[in-house]
Amino acid sequence: MATQTDLSQEQKAWVVRVTHVLGSTTPASTLSTEGKLSLGEIKVSLHDADQSLTDKARRERARALIVPREHGAWGLLLVPMVTGAGIALRQSYNLFPFILLLTAALALFWLRTPLESLLGISALRAETKEERQSTMFAVFYLGAVAALSSSMLLWGGRNSLLWPLGAAAGFFFGAQALLKIMCRQPRSKRSTQRLRMLSEIVGTIGLTASAPAAYYVITGKLDPTAWILWIANLLFAGNQIHYVQLRLHTTRVEGLRNKLSRGWAFALGQLLLTAALTFACVTGLFPKFASLAFVPLLFRGWFYFIQKPAPLAVRKLGWSELAQAIAFCILFISIA
Repeated sequence: MATQTDLSQEQKAWVVRVTHVLGSTTPASTLSTEGKLSLGEIKVSLHDADQSLTDKARRERARALIVPREHGAWGLLLVPMVTGAGIALRQSYNLFPFILLLTAALALFWLRTPLESLLGISALRAETKEERQSTMFAVFYLGAVAALSSSMLLWGGRNSLLWPLGAAAGFFFGAQALLKIMCRQPRSKRSTQRLRMLSEIVGTIGLTASAPAAYYVITGKLDPTAWILWIANLLFAGNQIHYVQLRLHTTRVEGLRNKLSRGWAFALGQLLLTAALTFACVTGLFPKFASLAFVPLLFRGWFYFIQKPAPLAVRKLGWSELAQAIAFCILFISIA
């Protein structure tokens, strides 16, 4: 029979809290009415807690091997598609090709993560037999979905101009991959940061090609409006990327002078974006009031330099940028 060991109130609370958080129900049954715990019962509780933690870590790892980890990239893909479709629906209600394009784009975007995990070219690699099987299944399933939707979209020579758009996007994705490889080479921290941001911008050029693609498959035209959509979404996404990088690397910078010293490139970008939008609207390159869709974006950029210092909440920053993307979509579709 197991011996009984007296535990302090703090020790008992620790055992109960740890096992409760990890989903174990053992503590409720093991604590006796006398406030004692047997050594065997403690070992069982801690073993169950450790097993629960291991299972949780295994599930999270399996998910990370398959599901894209760059959450912001979902927005960089979907915001241009929604913007392009919203403008196109003013001219046509041909939605079926857009649904096929959306399905193919999402499948191809998702496919990259398990494929890289399977090939071992990402930071997280499929190592065990079970992991390789699950990632291989995801690769074949997503590949089949992408192939089927793409073949239906392009069947019989339809939507033929998607080929050069796809080739352009593929070129930029390839350039992004090369820049990521360069980031892994030994170099200064500042140079690595610049290369990383450049790789994100280059990849964003490919992702925002979904705007003219969505417009094209609905209207059947690849006219100046399609290129305006691509440029507008690229400007928006580029500002977002620059802003997020600025916030991540200036979390402890306080004061207007110090923020301008560290964020002068972003401030210059804000000025150039404002000038470019004004010029485009005045000369008729952009719809007359299209620049209004960028007002919330520009305001939050300038507000950064004067806002009171506060700890950076990454999750809150992500939700804030999502709100910016939604506002841009609504305003651009409504005004442009």
